[in-house]
Amino acid sequence: MPILTVLALMALPFVEVWLMIVVGGWIGVPWTLAALVALMVLGVAVLRRAGTKAFRDADEAMRAGTQPPGLLDPLMLMAGGVLLAVPGFLTAAVGLLLVLPFTRPLLRWAFTGWAQRRMSRMRDRMEAELLAQGARVPGQGPFGPGQNPFGGAGAPPRGGEGPAARSSSDGRLIQGRFEPVDDDKD
Repeated sequence: MPILTVLALMALPFVEVWLMIVVGGWIGVPWTLAALVALMVLGVAVLRRAGTKAFRDADEAMRAGTQPPGLLDPLMLMAGGVLLAVPGFLTAAVGLLLVLPFTRPLLRWAFTGWAQRRMSRMRDRMEAELLAQGARVPGQGPFGPGQNPFGGAGAPPRGGEGPAARSSSDGRLIQGRFEPVDDDKD
């Protein structure tokens, strides 16, 4: 698949120039240049607006101590702005698909579905490799996914003692005691 991507990127300038020549033959050179300049100005305007909105949203979220809202829409707007700013009609068409508000939800749905399928395949491949190496896959222990050996799923042990009661993480618990050292006894 990467070789097809490289070949497509190498062919893109030739296709763009060919499209410019074809459009210039249809509507004339001055109108073609005017259309290209208008698309570049639109791309820069979209980039400025999307960048300032993304920065403002991230700043408000950091001040409030929350996670910023969805990042996919600003990324699509910025990618669309860049594609509009690049001279060419093919890149402008793809950029318009990313920028228009009625096509973005469909693209968001398609991208999230693709990302979920890809992550699922990666997780399955990683678990298979770990099992082949003899390692324990997290969440696949002898008690089943999400099961606690002290009771039901995630239930703390009886009496409020044990590692699950003392630690909220799944990491190792190192028990010990702290004794302050007095440096003034010299």
